[in-house]
Amino acid sequence: MAATEFHRPQLGARYGLRAALVVLSGSLLVALFPLSGLEGQYKAVLKVLLQCNLWGASEQLRTYSGQTTGLAVTSTAIELLVFKQKPSSDVKFEAKAALNQALEMKRQGKRDKTHKLLLHALKMDPDQVDALNELGIFLEEEKDIIQADYLYSKALMISPHNEKALTNRDRTLPLVEEIDQRYFSIIDSKVKKVMSIPKGNSALRRVMEESYYHHIYHTVAIEGNTLSLSEIRHIIETRYAVPGKSLEEQNEVIGMHAAMKYVNDTLVSRIGSITTNDVLEIHKRVLGYVDPVEAGRFRANQVFVGHHIPPHPRDVDRHMQEFVQWLNSDDAINLHPVEFAALAHYKLVYIHPFVDGNGRTSRLLMNVILMQAGYPPITIRKEQRSEYYHVLELANEGDVRPFIRFIAKCTETTLDLLLIATVEHPVGLPEPNPDSFECKQTIPVKT
Repeated sequence: MAATEFHRPQLGARYGLRAALVVLSGSLLVALFPLSGLEGQYKAVLKVLLQCNLWGASEQLRTYSGQTTGLAVTSTAIELLVFKQKPSSDVKFEAKAALNQALEMKRQGKRDKTHKLLLHALKMDPDQVDALNELGIFLEEEKDIIQADYLYSKALMISPHNEKALTNRDRTLPLVEEIDQRYFSIIDSKVKKVMSIPKGNSALRRVMEESYYHHIYHTVAIEGNTLSLSEIRHIIETRYAVPGKSLEEQNEVIGMHAAMKYVNDTLVSRIGSITTNDVLEIHKRVLGYVDPVEAGRFRANQVFVGHHIPPHPRDVDRHMQEFVQWLNSDDAINLHPVEFAALAHYKLVYIHPFVDGNGRTSRLLMNVILMQAGYPPITIRKEQRSEYYHVLELANEGDVRPFIRFIAKCTETTLDLLLIATVEHPVGLPEPNPDSFECKQTIPVKT
């Protein structure tokens, strides 16, 4: 095993934080982040994410029927749930009238008005199957096959035997699957380019050194943590608290640091089965400094997450056993790594096995799967929180494909940053400000 260590001189000898790209059996194995503490070789790595509109939140992937997920602020009071209100009969009548008017505008060749009326009809009645079909057909004509396929899929979720939706989807599904696989191939090509970067590349080293802090900052910020990037740096580098700041929030940072050390030291290089105990050990560290009683154990109470009601506490253990069995199954392992990692994330969040820390634990497990497959770990930036929750909500409604594509986008963003930093011009990680860096397009892959 060959490894190149990247030192962090600004941290001093006390903590010895390092990062490295590790090659095992001819493939790139990237540990999640720099590790602190003992001397020696550490697997480590990179991480990033700019908020780049590479794909779009509404785009979809292959169907995974019967699988749902959800992620939001957990509440122990059912009164806090917000349910979607069904449209009244008058609203449905108006939506139907808007649809008929849209079809008339289409016959007259007035496509802008057609589009607006179809959107208006669905805004009033989102479950109107005829409007979903007609908007899908309209978008097909505009060459937006992915969005059209999503609309047909949604129509089938509402009315599984709708003949028009079945016919439409039979037409678009093969095209969408081809687009998806082509995108995965592009990602794989970029992984190979990253693997070919010399391990001593100074620009790569700088990006990797920053990744540790950025990942912790964004993953806790998504959950509502208000600590700044510089404050998180201070906590990790000095082990001293930040005056005037919530101790609970600071303990969340320490917990994430401990969980990532565990991932690097124990799970990344252990190619093979993932156990229930591995998930519990990750969670024990994620939550251990905030709630040591609940850390590393399944919840004993019912929780509610947005529109999603996770399994009853008595069923959590069974669901987790089934989940781990799936993680180690041939069906899961034979998926594309990005697809596998995204599904593992969403399945764990769907079960919601813990009182708190489910999102952070799921994101770490997702990165374990990516890194074991030779991919860099990814960060979901706090600026992407709305899109992140949106695609999880779509998965709640029965289609996990938008979430898989969102994770694919984050993966490509990570790869693009590494390639930009090392091939074109040196850059650092973007500051936690959506306006500080704008990515207009992906890096083309030259064959």
